Amino acid sequence: SRNMLQNFVIAFCLVLIIEGMFPFIAPGRWRTLILMLKDIDDNQIRLFGLLLMLVGTALLLVVN
Repeated sequence: SRNMLQNFVIAFCLVLIIEGMFPFIAPGRWRTLILMLKDIDDNQIRLFGLLLMLVGTALLLVVN
């Protein structure tokens, strides 16, 4: 439905805003973090992504 699509677009826009804040506020520290990520194992990055998704899901359940 239109409302669901609109909510998805709003959520995506908020993600872009939040993701853009760190490189805007501290570009040097952001670059250092990105360079550090190249040395991290793929499985550790996957685990971190999974944890972020689980925390996000849990927070959505709590908020709603």
